[in-house]
Amino acid sequence: MGSKPLAALIAGLLSASAGLAPNVAMAAAQTAPATQQVPDIAYTRFTLPNGLTVIVHEDHKAPVVAVSIWYHIGSADEPKGKTGFAHLFEHLMFSGSEHHKGTYFQPFELAGATDMNGTTWFDRTNYFETVPTTALDMALWMESDRMGHLLDAIGQKELDTQRGVVQNEKRQGENRPYGRVDENILAETYPANHPYQHDTIGSMADLNAASLDDVKGWFHANYGAANTTLVLAGDITLAEARAKALKYFGDIPAGQPVAHQQPWITPLAKSTRGVQHDHVAQPRIYRTWVVPQLGSDAAIQLDLASTVLGGGKTSRLYQRLVYQDKLVDDVSAGIAPFALASQFQIQADVKQGVDPARVEAAIDAVLKDFLANGPTADELDRARIGNRAQFIRGLEKVGGFGGKAVILAEGQVYRGDPGAYRHDLERADAATPASVKAASDEWLSKGDYQLTVLPAGKGFDPAAEDAAVKPLGDAAGKPQPRLPAAHAYSVTRSDVDRAKGVPQVDSFPSLSFPKLERGKLSNGIEVVLAQRHAIPVTQVQLLFDAGYAADQGGKLGTASFASRLMNESTTRMDSVAVAEARQRLGAITSVGCGLDSCSASLNALNDQLKPSLALFADIVRDPAFNAADIDRVRGQWLADIAQEKTQPTGLALRTLPPLLYGANHAYGIPFTGSGTEASIESLTADDLRTFQHDWLRPDNVKILVAGDTTLDKIIPELNAAFGDWKAPAGAVPHKNIAQVAAQSRPRVFLINRSDAPQSLIMAGLLAPSTRAPDNLAVQVANGAFGGTFTSRLNMNLREDKRWAYGAQSFLMDAQGQRPMLFYAPVQTDKTAPSAEEVLKEARAVIGDRPLTDAEIAKIKDSRIRALPGSYETTSAVLGALDGIVEYGRPDDYVQTLKPRLEAITQADAEAAIKEIVQPAAMTWVIVGDLKQIEAPVRALNLGDVQVLDADGKPVSK
Repeated sequence: MGSKPLAALIAGLLSASAGLAPNVAMAAAQTAPATQQVPDIAYTRFTLPNGLTVIVHEDHKAPVVAVSIWYHIGSADEPKGKTGFAHLFEHLMFSGSEHHKGTYFQPFELAGATDMNGTTWFDRTNYFETVPTTALDMALWMESDRMGHLLDAIGQKELDTQRGVVQNEKRQGENRPYGRVDENILAETYPANHPYQHDTIGSMADLNAASLDDVKGWFHANYGAANTTLVLAGDITLAEARAKALKYFGDIPAGQPVAHQQPWITPLAKSTRGVQHDHVAQPRIYRTWVVPQLGSDAAIQLDLASTVLGGGKTSRLYQRLVYQDKLVDDVSAGIAPFALASQFQIQADVKQGVDPARVEAAIDAVLKDFLANGPTADELDRARIGNRAQFIRGLEKVGGFGGKAVILAEGQVYRGDPGAYRHDLERADAATPASVKAASDEWLSKGDYQLTVLPAGKGFDPAAEDAAVKPLGDAAGKPQPRLPAAHAYSVTRSDVDRAKGVPQVDSFPSLSFPKLERGKLSNGIEVVLAQRHAIPVTQVQLLFDAGYAADQGGKLGTASFASRLMNESTTRMDSVAVAEARQRLGAITSVGCGLDSCSASLNALNDQLKPSLALFADIVRDPAFNAADIDRVRGQWLADIAQEKTQPTGLALRTLPPLLYGANHAYGIPFTGSGTEASIESLTADDLRTFQHDWLRPDNVKILVAGDTTLDKIIPELNAAFGDWKAPAGAVPHKNIAQVAAQSRPRVFLINRSDAPQSLIMAGLLAPSTRAPDNLAVQVANGAFGGTFTSRLNMNLREDKRWAYGAQSFLMDAQGQRPMLFYAPVQTDKTAPSAEEVLKEARAVIGDRPLTDAEIAKIKDSRIRALPGSYETTSAVLGALDGIVEYGRPDDYVQTLKPRLEAITQADAEAAIKEIVQPAAMTWVIVGDLKQIEAPVRALNLGDVQVLDADGKPVSK
């Protein structure tokens, strides 16, 4: 309902932008024979008279349909001087169409769409949404209107708005540590005339130069029906899909023939290297090879090789560089598969004080041995089945960024075969140590580009360093275009009267959510089950009442550090043996903490559930906390804290909570959960054992289960694993989560991040607990104010002012008073005006511009209508169970959300937000380049201003 569990929030806010980071396969496998059956995604493909390709997959487990539109055009097709144009145009496609003026998101929000977005990559641009079955006509009308009727809706205002948004997206990416790496690597690994020589987001100069004529020309040249694939996956029949596709898309012209690049692989003739400086906490080495394209035999073999070399703790590189030589905090390898050529990359985070040359030498030694001898049969089996297990888990979702619609679309657009995934799995199954060795020797023995990113010193100028990145000279030969075969396309007369506007969605499917079942183990541990039989997987979660709040009065970070160590080793198996056991079982285990709870989780394939539970129980009940693991993880942990202090969001999330709650409150801690350097340095094995003994125990846990099982089946299996677990002596400790008074006056804290291209504005207030009776009213009010795309805050700073890529407000879930945070990364020269706008919106919503009936109705309708699609996956169902148990909700909480949401009035929402939003009590943390932002921020008179360092301590002037 819009509030965010802390772990999910932190992961989302701290995640880096997508790029060339290794796509390392999940390290989870069991031995699989080459004859193992290939998982099937049944589909039908047909072509409309105008050339539009349509792919249909039926999946009736939930009343939703994933709509995925893929245009075979991307940044690789941009002419010289137009870099970033494909991505800019993707944004323009959300600005409205001829028959629907205004933002594209509005009718989808009202219909309860989920997983809605658009993305651009080298070779395609896609748009997708998952809608209730009854909203499919609306979705297809909208997609077809912008495909066939766009240009009259785009003027200079729309172009300028989206240009500003894209440029702030670029600044936001570059403001993250290592955020300028991809541009460098592409420029140095592909020749100047290669389609992949520039990154997708493009250059500021080219974005500034884009004109309205460019927009219209790009649309006419590339966005015709014959260059498009439509995938419909979910609760739809083939007959319905045929009729609706023809109805809404049949009259759209085929468009001009589009030249598609052929694969063009340009391995480097020799090994080269470069150095880049950035605001980072530790050196990082990237070593990149150009290798064959997506779907090639070599790419399949190299994907397996990457897992053996750098796919987790059991990999060759991790074993050598982390465990043996202790040179790095992390190392990984992966292949990023693209349509024309792929990149194989090794990435290593160098330990503080270690000479990067020693890391380079160790990588060379591991790679040389691998090329000489290849993988072992056991390594290959574990890598192969890890990929398969990941694939099986992905089949549960019909759409979004992944899921079955994406698998089918990728196969069709890149390879002309929606079922191409089958061939890839078959070839991976048939791979041998010899075939992987041969491909690795052929491609990884060629030249590569090594980029070493070093921490920036004083006087660092990122703009000057970016300008020094020069394209390589032209390579021999040019990419040869491959034109589509000549075809006489036609159009179908449409009976859609677009003048009537967007089809109204008048009915909505009912929510289908499993009835919760409860049982007990022989030792009294309560079990809560939600059956879900979509895929043969069972998920188990042990939920402990603990969390970061349990660190109060002790060493900050103990809860998170102890839980991390529990997933490392047991008294019977060291960390490598545990990791190998997970791989062979195809299991995923994790142990972690949030603000108020800790959890241990198992995701197991059903045919390996019994041994997976045995391993899981060993991890939970009998962790080793051995010295070697503690020392290794401590080094990685301290490096992570250092990295947090180089990220604007990390800095703000470390700094703001102690200011909001006070240093002596259980929540007055870094909300990253990582603690402080001093506390982590001082942690001992006894500290960790004490935390486990006191908090992670059978009289302080509930077991949640979701998946392909029944209560009769799962209780005996859980009993075998946990039924004899006995509680220790003594009571579970008490957490003191005291009530905190609102601040008496506003305060502003500035943190310097020299030369930052953006500033991060984060402001905080205290809201009632997630358990509060008006929780749903709070969520609805926040959705209208800052919790959705069309909310006031985002429309102001992104769409109206174009000062930010996005702005939002959100509430973190908590047993005590929870924080309401205002979050806005904005361009540096608009820092003070943006803060002023945030304050203006806060004052208005409780003053002269209260939330309207229409705003409240929009959020209520969106939340209610999204319910059927919100619990498509087992993980989503398990998340609902977690909330029910942790916040004392009734078992039918999800099933009764609809009437309780419908009952919320405008007065309810207004009262809820007025209780929270108190502008005079706001605490602001602004991270940016002080030499540019300090004076303008002080001039705003937001409140008392103080400058802090990265540790949250005052800086004396």
